[in-house]
Amino acid sequence: MRRAMLAVTLALAIAAPAFAQDAKQDPPKRKSAKEIIDAAPASAWRDLDPANTLYMELPGGRVIVELAPGFAPEHVANIKTMAKGGFWDSSSIYRSQDNFVVQFGDADADDKAKAKPFPAGTKDHLPAEFTRSDKGVRFDKLPDVDGWAPQVGFVDGMPAARDPKAGKLWMTHCYGVLGAGRNNAPDSSIGAELYVVIGQAPRALDHQRTVVGRVVKGMELLSVIPRGPEPMGFYDKPEQRAPIVAIKLASEVPEAQRTPLQLLRTDSQAFIDATEARRNRVDDFYTSPAGHIDLCNVPLPVRATPEK
Repeated sequence: MRRAMLAVTLALAIAAPAFAQDAKQDPPKRKSAKEIIDAAPASAWRDLDPANTLYMELPGGRVIVELAPGFAPEHVANIKTMAKGGFWDSSSIYRSQDNFVVQFGDADADDKAKAKPFPAGTKDHLPAEFTRSDKGVRFDKLPDVDGWAPQVGFVDGMPAARDPKAGKLWMTHCYGVLGAGRNNAPDSSIGAELYVVIGQAPRALDHQRTVVGRVVKGMELLSVIPRGPEPMGFYDKPEQRAPIVAIKLASEVPEAQRTPLQLLRTDSQAFIDATEARRNRVDDFYTSPAGHIDLCNVPLPVRATPEK
């Protein structure tokens, strides 16, 4: 009798873990970055300001640039003056260097006989605006280690780096960033010749050039422009250049012709959660979370402004 009872007890003991395992529920599925962004409340989004937005009209469509007056106030003011005066209308993209930049402006700027005159009010000399003070500035810091700066994150939606000991902030050269071309002298740019990063982030240029904004929509129109010849991608012949129909401030375009956009606030919980979902991505394909994300691999979500 004892032997039978012992056998029953052992059988129950062996079966118990199986019963417990069957009762255990699967862990809740983690939301993807897209699911988090799609569920973001209206308060997590901000409207793109027409007064600080450029429309670059190309034959293939519109490239939309958000300017960064907080980082480069004098350059941005000059760019606005030139845009209002039609400086870039009928100009061209005269350089396309693989894995680096496209550059545009007046291709004949170095020839005084052919150079396009600047609109009235354009300043012909500006200070180098490579960095700014971090005092009183909200810096949405990422926890990830960066090889180029003590800290990285976002300021007003712009990718940025900070040196807290020096009290300095600067915009980083991420994909889609808009910068001002210059000569060797640090103060030799005025915003007439501009470039957009179309390749891997050239972070060595950080706080070496004045960065004036970033493309928020239309990068696909710039990234497919045929590459120019080695070594720097400048086209040999004028007919190779990519035409620019016009570059205008959005505030100067009739409202019915604008492209209303909203950007996810980098201080919102939705942005924080979506970034974490990318940092530690686990799904049917990703089996080993990285636990890290690079600043330039954190996209800033953009959407069409919902109809009221």
